Amino acid sequence: MRRRIRLALLVALISACWLTAEAQSLKLDVQEHTLKNGMKVLMLERHKTPTVACRVNFRVGSSDERPGITGISHFLEHMMFKGTKIVGIKDFVAEQKLVAREEKLVAAIEAEEARGVKADKAKLDGLRKDLDALRQEWRKLIVKDELWATYLKHGASGLNASTGDDATYYYCDLPSNKLELWAFLESDRMRNPVLREFYSERDVIKEERRMRVDNSPFGVLFEQLGATAFIAHPYGWPTIGWMSDISSLRKDETLAYFRRYYAPNNAVAVLVGDIHPPDVLKLMEKHFGDIPSQPPPPKVSTVEPEQKGERRVYVEFDAEPQFVVAYHQPALGHPDVYVLDVIDAILSEGRTSRLYKTLIEQKRIAVSARAYSGGSKYPDLFLVLGTPRSPHTVDEVEKAIYDEIEKLKTEPPSERELQKIKNQMEAAFIRKLKSNSGLANEIGSYEVTYNWQYLNTLLERLQAVTGDDVTRVAKQYLTRNNRTVAVLEKKPKAAAK
Repeated sequence: MRRRIRLALLVALISACWLTAEAQSLKLDVQEHTLKNGMKVLMLERHKTPTVACRVNFRVGSSDERPGITGISHFLEHMMFKGTKIVGIKDFVAEQKLVAREEKLVAAIEAEEARGVKADKAKLDGLRKDLDALRQEWRKLIVKDELWATYLKHGASGLNASTGDDATYYYCDLPSNKLELWAFLESDRMRNPVLREFYSERDVIKEERRMRVDNSPFGVLFEQLGATAFIAHPYGWPTIGWMSDISSLRKDETLAYFRRYYAPNNAVAVLVGDIHPPDVLKLMEKHFGDIPSQPPPPKVSTVEPEQKGERRVYVEFDAEPQFVVAYHQPALGHPDVYVLDVIDAILSEGRTSRLYKTLIEQKRIAVSARAYSGGSKYPDLFLVLGTPRSPHTVDEVEKAIYDEIEKLKTEPPSERELQKIKNQMEAAFIRKLKSNSGLANEIGSYEVTYNWQYLNTLLERLQAVTGDDVTRVAKQYLTRNNRTVAVLEKKPKAAAK
């Protein structure tokens, strides 16, 4: 038994030394190139396996929207999988005739619905019947999911996309000998977008919002938190958009938004794996090089004003109580962001973290409690979440969380605790970079929000954080005047009935 324990300790020690050595030597040799049309290409050679992780990221997210078109970035993400003039359709010319008819029918239906109680029900029923018949005819021309099928047929995996506050990401991992297929399909999506099935997909997204937000206690809570914490900056509205904005989105304004933000000079291609950069650049020039650039899109100029006092919002829902507190914090690039990352880990990284040991193990007043540090293109939020353990209350959990935060301001973490946390953060970071996919994700994400070279200095900057830094930053940001509190209260049974 003792021998097994010693062996386990030896393995752990060797692993820790290996991680530290690798971390100290971490310098990603990413090669950069910018095409004449402004499209940036980032390449990292790794010849361990004959595969490539490919990403096309666009510097556009919900923060680039405006009231009236919130959710349009997420909407476009859906549209980009619907095909192009040559992908996803049997007869593009025939399709265009149906598209024109659909536009007229949708406009007529929406105009009649806008009349409210005066709407002609019989007329609406007739228009909707005509629209259903048209879509049945249209479906005969559509080759459903042809983009997905083409990729899968050639060995690709991980095909997906996501939209955030600051950027939109398109993912694909595939064999390295299929790289030209990726370049052809992705450049075709940029060059020949067809917002196919726009209005039926609009209904799909509305249903997605109902599922993820309107009918989700956590979704409603976070939407109200964002809307309360931000009174000026666009981070205050949800990425999926407000329901009324989704309902009123039109194809022409969505296409105009695409042309402005999906231009090559607003895009970054990331390729990590079994590649030869000179060959990659030839492919990029061949397939992407002739896509015309556009005028630089406008930058977000709105700055969130300094918060002058605590804000609170209560949400009633037929669910167990939950609690979230949000503190405003700086954007990526600010030195205090590294310290807030460390504070996040001190509070909630693993079973030895302060929140876990105090709230879950010792006091047993919570079933979960953890922190999330931010780090975005613009100043965002440092979050702390807690779920009380029945019969304990949100008030008890909230007070206990504030007690732990106050300790950070008066009692700097010991050198031992701080180093343990840094080692955990270092190991987690390195694990994310083990695969081509993980590397491509990190490089691409930091490039569109700040700069990919942030990765090369991240561990060094985290290791430089001191106990005094933790105390100073906690005192500066984790204050009552700088916080917004969102509480989910269980709806009373009588009210629910």
